[in-house]
Amino acid sequence: MLRSMYSAVSGLKAHQAEMDVIGNNIANVNTVGFKASRMTFKEIFNQTIKGASAPQGSGGGTNPQQVGLGVAIASIDTLFTNGGSQRTDNPTDLSIDGNGFFIVNNGGANLYTRAGNFSFDSNGDLVTPDGYKVMGWISQDGKTVNTDTGNLSPISIKNWSSTSPASTKLIQLGGNLDAGTNIGSSVSYNVTIYDSQGGSHVATIQFTKKDNAGNWDAAITNFDGNDLSASPVTIGSIQFDSNGLITNPAGSIFSVNVSSLPITNTNATLGDGTNITIDLSNLTMYSSSTDIRELSKDGNSAGSIESINIDQYGVVSGIYSNGRTQVIGQIALADFQNTQGLEKVGNTMFINTVNSGDPMIGAANTGTRGTINPGTLEMSNVDLANEFANMITTQRGFEANAKVITTSDEILQDLVNLKR
Repeated sequence: MLRSMYSAVSGLKAHQAEMDVIGNNIANVNTVGFKASRMTFKEIFNQTIKGASAPQGSGGGTNPQQVGLGVAIASIDTLFTNGGSQRTDNPTDLSIDGNGFFIVNNGGANLYTRAGNFSFDSNGDLVTPDGYKVMGWISQDGKTVNTDTGNLSPISIKNWSSTSPASTKLIQLGGNLDAGTNIGSSVSYNVTIYDSQGGSHVATIQFTKKDNAGNWDAAITNFDGNDLSASPVTIGSIQFDSNGLITNPAGSIFSVNVSSLPITNTNATLGDGTNITIDLSNLTMYSSSTDIRELSKDGNSAGSIESINIDQYGVVSGIYSNGRTQVIGQIALADFQNTQGLEKVGNTMFINTVNSGDPMIGAANTGTRGTINPGTLEMSNVDLANEFANMITTQRGFEANAKVITTSDEILQDLVNLKR
């Protein structure tokens, strides 16, 4: 039989495999996070008809004579170039700008994906459309996340659906007291504070000018509509210098005894049970209108979660009905020494292999890992123009190999006809 026929058969098989790769790429042109593949060819081996010879005497050397015996698949590579970002404005849709993969778990082994079309299920877990749980780290205090631990947990809001009430223990005021205020005159500012059960109360803080030397007294003169002017709760005295800045007392942070304030809920307490810290160090006394502002304050009423925010570092925060924001957890990313060594396992998922190396797990924007773009999805990186061009060359290659087979068949037919 002719060697050309079997070479052409290997060519048909190789080009058919390439068409399979192209077809899969085109089929997934709109698949979120899909990574296209490409196929390369290699020759199989050659039959040596005559070996090379060295020059001898007056005669020159000769080159080897070989006949190739077909083609085989050299590689089918996954192309990990970044796909474009599609904006969705859905807070749980995520894409990665740069290297890295989301880590998800199907109840056993970890899988890796670039598809960030996540959502929260009825248990409060952040999951893929197939129910795989997105992995990361959970906050222990609602403020920070420890990403140094190697222990990953499913990202879940199950235990963060509400916030407990907290009493106000610190109030920081700023702004200006008018230097032109008459001696003995007062200005007031109302501040809302919370008790230990989340009840809100309105306290009136009154500033009274004592003299033209920059001395002022501060006191709570009204609480929940109860007039305390006859026996106010003293905060303290402050003194401004000629530049309008507080000089005395240094720091101007006062621990105020609020145990005598008329709170109606006797089961609740204010501050730490006795005192509230009031910081007046940011007040000034300039010759401009009085403008007192609340710079910061702790404490809150009970609240329920209303929305979720995920930032570029993968930090998941809950926003609550009482205006409070808590850090729930942080989504982990994984990168690999050799991403080409990852193995596709369906559902736009990958697993690591002996040639990809172990996952390098960490937070977004650390190490070789990229940043997270919330409210976007990574589109497929399939280049349709390139796929169609490859389809044309693959089709022509298939046709050419088929023509070699038919031509070889005609030669064999002529050979058989010699008998006649």
